[in-house]
Amino acid sequence: MKQDIIYKLTSNFEDFAHKTEEGIEFWLARDLQHLLDYGKWDNFKNVISKAKTACEISEQEISDHFADVGKMVDIGSGARKEIDDVMLTRYACYLIAQNGDPRKEKIAFAQTYFAVQTRKAEIIEQRMLEFERVQARKKLSKTEKELSKVIFEQTGGNKNFAIIRSKGDAALFNKTTQQMKNKWGVKNKPLADFMPTILLKAKDFATEITIFNAKDKKMRTEKQISNEHITNNKTVRNTLISRGITPENLPPEEDVKKIERKLKSEEKKSLKKNDKFNNQRED
Repeated sequence: MKQDIIYKLTSNFEDFAHKTEEGIEFWLARDLQHLLDYGKWDNFKNVISKAKTACEISEQEISDHFADVGKMVDIGSGARKEIDDVMLTRYACYLIAQNGDPRKEKIAFAQTYFAVQTRKAEIIEQRMLEFERVQARKKLSKTEKELSKVIFEQTGGNKNFAIIRSKGDAALFNKTTQQMKNKWGVKNKPLADFMPTILLKAKDFATEITIFNAKDKKMRTEKQISNEHITNNKTVRNTLISRGITPENLPPEEDVKKIERKLKSEEKKSLKKNDKFNNQRED
């Protein structure tokens, strides 16, 4: 049955996966050769060569996905010799499958299999980046609350906190908060909800410095703290610009609140699937 073939091939591919000491997953080309039904190594090397060309065209470093190695094999009578082999990433396996002979049943399967697996890896990477951004936004909110608290404790009031924060924005972006909202098309929501992760972290860093110096230097007026916050944001801005990053020229990201709701929804769905799977196993 077709389903049996798919299960067997899937199992074989995953069984032949290895991991480096750093946890990087890879396959050996000699194993993949047989999994993809190539009898001769020279024929399979031609497919690998085509895959390397495809890798280069896609602007990926060939050495990141194809690593030449040697391994010892038995040749009889207790003798051994070293033969060429190649360590392959999952992406390299995908490129090899795409450049293989589609008339071979195993190649046809591998083309679909590695395409799906590569897409899964991309989705996982995207979710990790989204999670990092959500966490960065939460961290900034926490840091700004701490600054508001410091201002209140050391000056006796924090009614001007929003103004101080806006001055920080102006120093970081070289534009007012409202000007950045207009530029990014933000209405009735905090500007930070649309900042890329790097700007959230930059803004958080500047705010952390303000908190530290406000406490360390025992600043007693809102003007002192405001000037400190402006200086720190300007310094962070200069650092970003020196590395080729101009804050106001970065495009906005999707509303982080929407991202957070999406991640929570996916987490709930995943938990339900796991519960269903565990219940089926118990039954």
